[in-house]
Amino acid sequence: MIRLFHVSDIHFGAEDSAALGWFAGVVKAEQPDAVIVTGDLTMRARAREFAAASKWLEELGRPVTVEVGNHDLPYFNPWARFVTPYKRYIALERMIERPLDIPGVSIVPMKTTARFQFRLNWSKGYVGIGALQRALALVEAAPADDLKFVACHHPLIEGGTRMSSSTRGGKRALAALAAAGVDAVLTGHVHDPFDLVHDAGGRAVRMIGAGTLSERIRAHPPSFNEIRVEGRAFRTVARVME
Repeated sequence: MIRLFHVSDIHFGAEDSAALGWFAGVVKAEQPDAVIVTGDLTMRARAREFAAASKWLEELGRPVTVEVGNHDLPYFNPWARFVTPYKRYIALERMIERPLDIPGVSIVPMKTTARFQFRLNWSKGYVGIGALQRALALVEAAPADDLKFVACHHPLIEGGTRMSSSTRGGKRALAALAAAGVDAVLTGHVHDPFDLVHDAGGRAVRMIGAGTLSERIRAHPPSFNEIRVEGRAFRTVARVME
């Protein structure tokens, strides 16, 4: 059985130290095949927040892939946001948007953040044509018999949670990914877990959202998802800190 730990919205700078310790302890004890982080490693994209996140992820000692969240783009520095938005990610460079190829499962990254949007709330999701095409190319290149999971920060359509994603281009992207054979889309952003089956053009695709390990909880306490894969079947267990 393949076991994947899907975690999101850690928000170093507003992290929950007890939740981080709990998660790291579970990783150490259970040794999952990979850790998938679907964005918002930091609170304000400060260098010290990225440094703390990098140290924590390295100490997990497992294969890790990290997606960029809206909180990981500089907020108070317009020059950095538009010209060098990912400069502070250098310490995490080898983990960022890293495709993971685990025997039987391919993890494909897709960016849903934007430096600028024609709306007031830039924290919401956006799937550009280029980002979608890159993800589709990686899906096409994956072994045909693999389960194919796409990892991104924002839910492509709403998952029935208290917080919304309002992802522009999300519905179109979900339909294209489903048509390409994607089995599930793993996301964060809304700080509450969910696992829904969506019919996209006659093909079922799972939408799986992770909770948060930060102090910024919504309806659920700190949690992460464990995805258990056996052959072509997989199920999600939301593991909640008690």
